Amino acid sequence: MDISTVFATSDSSTGMSATWIVIAAVAAVIGIIAFWRVFKKAGQPGWAAIIPIYNTYIILKIVGRPAWWLLLYLIPFVNLIVSIVVSIDMAKVFGKSTAFGVFGLWLFSVFGYLILGYGDATYKGAIER
Repeated sequence: MDISTVFATSDSSTGMSATWIVIAAVAAVIGIIAFWRVFKKAGQPGWAAIIPIYNTYIILKIVGRPAWWLLLYLIPFVNLIVSIVVSIDMAKVFGKSTAFGVFGLWLFSVFGYLILGYGDATYKGAIER
């Protein structure tokens, strides 16, 4: 292998990395906008969408789950189950189905939260437990 091959590979991989960084940044901004709208619909401050950990607390508050569930997000594998349950609860408090919770809010969350934020879904109130 000569030196020109090494440099050519390095240049193309750097361009690909930059592309993925831009795509990830755009997805993050769209996700923040979607969360902001959902929080506002639920009567919570929109700025909470940009504060890590606090936004998860607000989501738990919106769906009617206790604050200590925040600790469950720190336990490996348990956090997956908790995030699915919270996604289903979020769908239900906005009048959507369990399938929308799993596929729209958990699996394809950016798109699901955009649908909740900009669609005709209305907040029904936290689920009573």
